[in-house]
Amino acid sequence: MTVRPFANFGYKMLAIVFALFLWVVARGSSSVERGFDVPVVLQGLPSELVVVDQGADMVNLRVSGTRAAQRNLEPERLEYAIDLSGAKPGVAKFEVDLSRFEDRLPRGARIVSRSPAQIELMLESRATRPVRVRPDIEGKPADGFRVASVDADPPRVRITGARAEVLRLSEVATEMVDVGGATGPLEREVHVAPGAGHLWVEDPAPVKVRVDVQPVPPPAPEPAPQKARGRR
Repeated sequence: MTVRPFANFGYKMLAIVFALFLWVVARGSSSVERGFDVPVVLQGLPSELVVVDQGADMVNLRVSGTRAAQRNLEPERLEYAIDLSGAKPGVAKFEVDLSRFEDRLPRGARIVSRSPAQIELMLESRATRPVRVRPDIEGKPADGFRVASVDADPPRVRITGARAEVLRLSEVATEMVDVGGATGPLEREVHVAPGAGHLWVEDPAPVKVRVDVQPVPPPAPEPAPQKARGRR
């Protein structure tokens, strides 16, 4: 029997093209899942409050949809805003509302889960007070010299932040000033470092730290021994 591999060649090619078309359609319409993080944005925080703890700064969303829909998804343009206007000191809880994203997802995509389901914030009253500036001096002057005095200008700065932390604070240190090998007075402009916590300086301008480095004074001469008085 004679085999004719090119018989009905056109029909065979049409069948291959049609099968490929069905495969592409099936692949494009199949549903896949994708996860991404959406940043939490706090809005309308009253000026008299400070956020001292935030349960989550991201909401993880898992989106199901066709491959075409997933390609059209732009997670970098999404955010989850929380309105804090009218908030009071204490714990505030906010349920993550997925309906906010419905009109921002491409057709054929839907959110199937989110984590966390609730965002918890701890709010505290804000306070402000002036505290002493303590220059942070490190190193030793050159041999034969000593640090005679250290002062900061201004000597006090106003610190603002969470009330409990502000009230515990009595002083703030500056950035380190190195006097290693110095043979004369130094003046440096440095910033104040309130340290870890929910504190900041009201005026972020640097302070001037002046270090008076002077020669070590020579030892005082020993008093001359007094001559013994003779007896009369």
